[in-house]
Amino acid sequence: MQNLQSYLKNKRTRNEKLLSVYLTSGFPDLQATLPLLHAIADGGADFIELGVPFSDPLADGTTIQAASQQAISAGATLGFSLDIAKQFSQKSDTPILLMGYANPFMHFGWDRLILHAKEAGVRGYIIPDLPPEESEDIAKQMQEAGQSLIFLASPNTSAERIALIEDLTTSFIYAVSVTGTTGAREAFPAETIAFLQRLRQQTKHPVLVGFGISGPQAAQKMAALSDGVIVGSAMLNRISACNDMPSACQAARDFAHEIKSNLLNNSEDERDGNR
Repeated sequence: MQNLQSYLKNKRTRNEKLLSVYLTSGFPDLQATLPLLHAIADGGADFIELGVPFSDPLADGTTIQAASQQAISAGATLGFSLDIAKQFSQKSDTPILLMGYANPFMHFGWDRLILHAKEAGVRGYIIPDLPPEESEDIAKQMQEAGQSLIFLASPNTSAERIALIEDLTTSFIYAVSVTGTTGAREAFPAETIAFLQRLRQQTKHPVLVGFGISGPQAAQKMAALSDGVIVGSAMLNRISACNDMPSACQAARDFAHEIKSNLLNNSEDERDGNR
């Protein structure tokens, strides 16, 4: 299994703008997760963040909070999420990451988590409430297992902390577009652009922008300032609007395809501009 670092390096060599899509495990029900993962991969997502439902998701807005509560009520757990990740990875080459909070992971046990996640084909983790200052040993364990720990940086992240994140990163940096919680937005403040420019100057690793990517236009705008985008709430909103599983899978596939196609056009425009 190719690690996330090599996978991203190959994509970056081609100057390809990347799309990561977030999906809450167990949403809208337990049987939906696996077909939705495949639909998103078929739509062209470069990798997928499988969100582990948690009762107190501090970094998430109302859309993901509601999806997490619905999934928890349906019986979704970390163990369920690992099993779904394994089933998906057995049929798909699209890398899958676990997105979740430190509490469930610590309760499960870091050693146990890393082992089971490796067996499930998980290639990395996004843990918003795990500070980089406290994660060096865990990040090393993950790296030894061929996995990456992805860190978040926001507009109010200091230059010193960005330097630490850069040192600990083995794959990409998750750039939080705004100070606040997740959720689709139609516009971004000027500080977002300034932050992304500053981040690109301070780091060598790929930068992907999340929080607020509402559709193809927002994705194109943010991708012009980064290596790609992360879409979460907007995808869940489209799934929620569907009445049955076939239509939900079609909606997820179409939305991923629409955004990825726009990003590929963006990549071609940048290559033409550099000739």
